[in-house]
Amino acid sequence: MFGLAFAMGGSPGGGTAGGMAAFQQIIPLVFLYAIFCFFLIRQRQKKDQEHKALLESMKKGDNVITAGGVHGKITAVENDLVTLEVANNVNIKITKSYIAAIKKD
Repeated sequence: MFGLAFAMGGSPGGGTAGGMAAFQQIIPLVFLYAIFCFFLIRQRQKKDQEHKALLESMKKGDNVITAGGVHGKITAVENDLVTLEVANNVNIKITKSYIAAIKKD
């Protein structure tokens, strides 16, 4: 019987202590949510902004690496497509958002 009363969060004698105990159980959850937002969501937004700036700074002649690991040289930049030269006279078109990095030679 005591185990059931403890699990329900109430005191054995009744009263208003149960409401305060429930509030105290929520505080750690709010704290964990704040940490989650700060470390995960904020960092992801920062990384997305950096990637967007990278995509806007691409120009013809840049050496890039795609998300799939393909290395190539940009020969043309269109609206949302990029043409890469991956070997002599071998060009492929990929979606601009799949460019992962610009190589610095």
